[in-house]
Amino acid sequence: MELAGLLSDYKLDFELKYENLILPSQRQAMNSILGCRKPECGEMLVQCTHCGKLELKPHSCGHRSCPKCQNHEATEWLERQRQKLLPVPYFLVTFTVPAQLRNTIGNHQRVAFESMFRAGKESLEEIAENNRYMGGEIGMTGVLHTHSRKLEFHPHIHFLVPAGCINRKQKAWKRKRWKFLFPENALADLFRGKLLALFGENGLMISEQISASRWVVNCKRVGRGEKALEYLSRYLYRGVISEKRIVENKDGKVTFLYRENKSGKLKRRTLPGPDFLRLLLQHVLPKGFRRARDYGFLHGNAKKTLRLVQLLLHVRISETGKPKRPAFICSVCGKEMRMVVPKIYRLAQNRELQACSSP
Repeated sequence: MELAGLLSDYKLDFELKYENLILPSQRQAMNSILGCRKPECGEMLVQCTHCGKLELKPHSCGHRSCPKCQNHEATEWLERQRQKLLPVPYFLVTFTVPAQLRNTIGNHQRVAFESMFRAGKESLEEIAENNRYMGGEIGMTGVLHTHSRKLEFHPHIHFLVPAGCINRKQKAWKRKRWKFLFPENALADLFRGKLLALFGENGLMISEQISASRWVVNCKRVGRGEKALEYLSRYLYRGVISEKRIVENKDGKVTFLYRENKSGKLKRRTLPGPDFLRLLLQHVLPKGFRRARDYGFLHGNAKKTLRLVQLLLHVRISETGKPKRPAFICSVCGKEMRMVVPKIYRLAQNRELQACSSP
């Protein structure tokens, strides 16, 4: 069941019901998904490399919330992260906020999400510099998720952290030998203090009850990190739900599947069409906001430091290159098709016009 079809069915009702709550980024997402792979998105001319057949193919919208787009970009991101993996244990550190803060974050998304990234990153760096826990510079990859399993608005940030640090002065690698990375309560207290301070600097008023409540940080060992990367890459692009999980559109209601937290069983959830669109569109990020970020020696500007770490850990670096973008397949012979460059396309058009105009 296609999301574009559901948007066509319920877009007007959704706009009438939630007129004052729809953000510009959400309107852009709707328009992009509705026009994806249709002539209004533009077309490209492709030619079979075997039989020479010419076909016009519509462009994709390229929006990161579209379930049909950005698969190649997700693959590229995952491959880049795999090239940075180290032969050490990895931990997935998840920073969450109290439920009472979700409305504030939803109403000030750009400021709030930036603050969450900064508070989480600084909390990890501060505790890692303490000689009692590690005593050096760490690297980490942070990914923002905004949804729960039932697709409710539940902003949280996952940081994938290798269990070790680099001492720049000594050019030495210090391995974390304990079975846990950092104490969760200490991390939660640091995160709470830093995030509330950043909210205050940006004029977001927080009640004393939220300040005094207990915050939760989860720190879980995840093996060598590859499985965790695959999980994080799943929601970087293409929205928060795959179309195969939308199972029914009947009598003005939409049913989708989700996996329950505790039991792991698949459950069904049914909502009126406009409410289902509202549920999905609240996870559209502000324009240009980066959902995934690297810090420390994993940052893009720290390639020399990462190379030093790899040398210290005897990592064998393989240059795999960028993943190949999937090609169009010819409908006649089944071979790959390539895009015809615009100049050649115009020459072909001119020849066709001349052939048509000649007696």
